[in-house]
Parts: sequence; C-alpha cells; structure tokens
Amino acid sequence: MDKKRILIVVTNHTEIHEGKRTGIWLSEFAEAYLEFTAQGYEVKVASPLGGPGPVDPGSVDANTPKHVLDTQRYLEDTVKLDSVSAETFDAIFLPGGHGTMYDLPNDRKLQQLLRDFYEAGKVVAAVCHGPAGLVGATLSSGEPLVAGKRVSAFTDREEAATTLDRHLPFLLESKLRDLGAIFVAAPNWTCHCEVDGSLVTGQNPQSTLAVTKAVIEILG
Repeated sequence: MDKKRILIVVTNHTEIHEGKRTGIWLSEFAEAYLEFTAQGYEVKVASPLGGPGPVDPGSVDANTPKHVLDTQRYLEDTVKLDSVSAETFDAIFLPGGHGTMYDLPNDRKLQQLLRDFYEAGKVVAAVCHGPAGLVGATLSSGEPLVAGKRVSAFTDREEAATTLDRHLPFLLESKLRDLGAIFVAAPNWTCHCEVDGSLVTGQNPQSTLAVTKAVIEILG
C-alpha cells in the first residue's frame, strides 16, 4: 500500500499590532503532525514564503509538553507553497494561530491548491483559525469552496473572549457565514469537529485531535 502524504500549510505572519506577536498555535500543528506521523503518513510542511514558520508565543508556556515543544524543529525550514503540487498529496491540513488571518486568505497559490485538492476528492482540513485559508478559495465554478458546506472554525464569541477581535482584519465565523457556509458552533473552548464529505473543520485548539482523527478515518 502506498504511504499517505499530508501537506500541512502554516502561516509566516508574526504580528497582530505593535508589541502583540502572533504566528502558529503550536499545539494545533504539533498534535496533527505527531498523529499523522504515528500513522506512518509522510508529512510536508509548507508556508507562503517558505523558511521559518513563527510560533505564537502565547501558545507555549511552562506547561507545554516536551513532545509538543520538540515539533518546533519541523517549522524551522518550511518549503515554499509555490514549489508544491496537490498531485503528490492525499490531504491538506491548515492549523491555526492568528497569523493565518493575515497571509493565508489572499494567497493565490493556496487558493489553487485548495481547489485542486477539493475537486480531486482529496481531504481538505483546517482547525481554529486555519479555516481563514479557506475564505479565498473558490471552485472552478467560481463559487466559494465553503458555500453550502457544514463548517466550524474559531467563533466570533471565542474571538471576543480573546479581546483581539477589534484588531483583526475580519472575524472568521462571520466571514465564513457571508460566503454561504453552514457554520456550526459549539460552546466556547469545547472540542467540535464538522465533517462534510472530504471537508473537515474544527472550532478551536481543543478540536485539533478530533479533526486529525477524522482525516485519518477518511484516508484509512
């Protein structure tokens, strides 16, 4: 049996406003990476610019487990999205962190990859702020990829709780609803994952493992 290959796409963006750093929410990357590799999947990590994928300092503290911290080494030298093709992968996964709200929505190459994955019947998965990468994606018909699909992502209520909502370029739940998604929300900070065909989305950091396991179940 061929080894399954997963493309993880992370942000390069590092700042919300002056003095407030952001980037990748480390647990969302780490839990998925470790779970996929434990399955024997091959994982490639890419970003719009390539090179280092910045970790949100708020996602790491004295209680962060060593195995999560250790995955930072896989973010030191990501490949550039432009060098990647959907043909060689079985699934694409977008972990969150507020950085994704800035560089992923308008990335043309990511939009093309998401369309290619989705229209080839391959798994498209995202968690927390990762679905920000889906907001610019359209199908060949020109329709938004998320239109009419059941999706979840970091909610407007969760965003209000972070107090960062007024600084962000948009609110993710509102934007997905505007695009015609059937947005499904659970209470703040509870694990929640939506599977609509080959589209898998999760609400928050607590949902990463559920999303990852749903992807594994689809891939077999």
